[in-house]
Amino acid sequence: MISVVLLGAGNVATHLYKAFMNAENVSITQWYNRTRASISSYANEVDITDSLEELKEADLYIIAISDDNIAEFSTELPFTNRFVVHTSGSVAMHDIDKKNKIGVFYPLQTFSKDADINFAEVPICIEVYDKEDLQLLKDLVKAVGCKPHKITTEQRQTLHLAAVFVNNFTNQLYRIGHEICETKNIEFNILHPLIEETAKKIQGMSPFMAQTGPAKRNDKKTIKRQLKLIEKEEHESIYKLLTSSIKRTHGFNSTRINKTTKNSK
Repeated sequence: MISVVLLGAGNVATHLYKAFMNAENVSITQWYNRTRASISSYANEVDITDSLEELKEADLYIIAISDDNIAEFSTELPFTNRFVVHTSGSVAMHDIDKKNKIGVFYPLQTFSKDADINFAEVPICIEVYDKEDLQLLKDLVKAVGCKPHKITTEQRQTLHLAAVFVNNFTNQLYRIGHEICETKNIEFNILHPLIEETAKKIQGMSPFMAQTGPAKRNDKKTIKRQLKLIEKEEHESIYKLLTSSIKRTHGFNSTRINKTTKNSK
């Protein structure tokens, strides 16, 4: 049985709590957060605290807080020579105070508190400073039904960068598409099958091969017509930037894309 203390109460911590509670070989010894009210609803299920001085002994302490606060928070832990990891994709492992054994337990997924996650489908990237600590993290990953991926700090940070492109930036494009639909009273959910098929398609072929659309075909007339439909300057800039990127990727000269005014012939 692996005993764990959770430190933090954000999206990642909340989903880890649920995953560990459902794992047969994991015991949540304690859940800490600076604001007790954030985890008070779990008080009947697990020991909670808002005091670092009250932290209990466990096999592993998981820091699941905002990236900017990890380094300073790790210095505040009132113990030494215990195993402490963080869950960040971008923060270096060595940002954790060296008074403890250090590592990384990074679930590569987008987390929202109200959205259910099947942890068996979540890649978990692990990293340790001392090789002797690696097996514990592997066992914890397997306990929640996942496959462990041992990677370096540089690989993890690069994965996180790639994740920003394929998740955060893509979601912003969804938001823009939603906004464009709203301007003409179109239901955004009409696009849901397209979104799902696009995500499904790249599981069987490379994104390069999966690319479609006017930019990939260098369909200049369609591009000009769509630019005329765009009402916001910000959306126009994004359309032009991505169109130029796709054209370059697929071998077309990326000449300047001008917006054709409605009075143009």
